[in-house]
Amino acid sequence: MGKKVLILSGSPRKGGNSDTLCDQFLLGAADAGNEAEKIFIRDKNIKYCLACGTCYAKKEACVHHDDMTGIIEKMINADVIVMATPAYFYAMSGQMKVLIDRTIARFLEIRDKDMYFILTAHNDEKASAERVMEGFKGYMACLPGAKEKGVVYGLGVFDAGEIKTHPAMQEAYETGKSV
Repeated sequence: MGKKVLILSGSPRKGGNSDTLCDQFLLGAADAGNEAEKIFIRDKNIKYCLACGTCYAKKEACVHHDDMTGIIEKMINADVIVMATPAYFYAMSGQMKVLIDRTIARFLEIRDKDMYFILTAHNDEKASAERVMEGFKGYMACLPGAKEKGVVYGLGVFDAGEIKTHPAMQEAYETGKSV
C-alpha cells in the first residue's frame, strides 16, 4: 500500500520553478503507487495568524474560517509532507511562512512525518539555499517525530520555466518515486 504524500507549493508563480519541481515530485510519487496531492498555497484563502491564543491557549477553534482548516487536516493525515519554496532574500516565500504560522493550532498533531523540501533560487550557491533550509529545520524541530528525508535544490534559476532543463527535474522525480 502506498503512502499519502502531501506537497505544499509555496511558489507565488503557478508553473514557476519550485512549483514545476513539485509537479515532478508528485509524478514520481504517483508512479511509485503513492497517493499524492499538491496544494498550490497561493490559490488558497489563508489569513495571517493573529497570535490571539484562541487555538493554543483557550483550546478553541481558530478565529479564522478559511482554507487552513482543511490543509491542517491533510497535513495530519499525510505520511509524507513536501514543502517547496523559492528563496526570497534568503528566506522562504511569504505564502509558505503564513501557512507554517497557521499550523500553531494543531502542530503537535502533525507528528511522525517524513519531510522533504524543494528549494529554488536565482543564486547558484548551495550555502545560500541552506539559509532557507534553516527556517524549515526550525519548523520541523517543532513537529513531534518529523524526519528530514531529502532536499531537492534547483539553484541558478530565476525565470519561470528555467528549471525544465536543470538536473533538479530528474532529481525531484526520483526523490518522489523513492518515498
